Amino acid sequence: MPRLIDPGDGGPIGVGELVEALEATPVDVRDEDAFASLGPLLARLGRNRDFLADMAIAELKTRCEGQLAANGYGAQSFLLRPPNGRYLLRANFWPARQDPVTRASGTAAFFYDLPHDHNFPFLTWGYLGPGYWSDYYEYDVDAVTGLPGEDAGLRFVERSRLEPDKLMLYRMRRDVHVQLPPDAFSVSLNILGSDPAQPWLDQYVFDMEAGTIARAITCTAAEALVTLSVHFGGNGTDLAADFAVRHPCERMRVTALAALASADPREAVSILERAAASTSAYVAGHARLRLAALMRQTAP
Repeated sequence: MPRLIDPGDGGPIGVGELVEALEATPVDVRDEDAFASLGPLLARLGRNRDFLADMAIAELKTRCEGQLAANGYGAQSFLLRPPNGRYLLRANFWPARQDPVTRASGTAAFFYDLPHDHNFPFLTWGYLGPGYWSDYYEYDVDAVTGLPGEDAGLRFVERSRLEPDKLMLYRMRRDVHVQLPPDAFSVSLNILGSDPAQPWLDQYVFDMEAGTIARAITCTAAEALVTLSVHFGGNGTDLAADFAVRHPCERMRVTALAALASADPREAVSILERAAASTSAYVAGHARLRLAALMRQTAP
């Protein structure tokens, strides 16, 4: 489960003071202990009971101009500080299952009932309300290839909630949770860590009944552009063919292969058969899955 962090006893600070402290304390987010050491700073922001309401009121006065300009998340998240390549700060809102917004929009918008991991580490603090519940699991990402339907080796840990003033570190690609609505409206504060490799690391959704990887949900803008370029023809096809063989990210290689196969249905089988012989278990496994799906579609 996420690592519990001692929040310390420092007094309340504002967002500006937190940002100054983070800028003065650069850490490698892949170093778990170093990133965890930032937790007490988040706790100090969490002890400031006025800052979030003040920021929300200021945004409303400008018709949420700042949020619209920089917030890449949905309405559930209130951006406290935009990403700078190392971290971002946000507040997340967690309505209860019976709240009007949940009844109107459903649970998917809040990632409730969706078993998933994260391809980044983040610190979280229970700021307001009783806190959301989670069923927590762990898995060893190095022990899986990353294929849909693959046994994930999930280990159940416990069900608990992000209680008020609780500080936790969600460990990148290790902690899995099925997030459940809180008993009443709640708010959490986060420091999200990031590094240049993050977009190329898969984030998974899991099938808890089967104990398997259901699918990866990570996609970069470059992958979308490669797919589009193949369907536009011209040099895009040559670029994708090169990526399918040489790109250092296996997911990009799979993306390029899928684009080539979909753009030329007559050659799809041969493209996927060649990929199925790849020395990369990830590439070969995805090619075999796509080839099997293609065969089912064309079967009489």
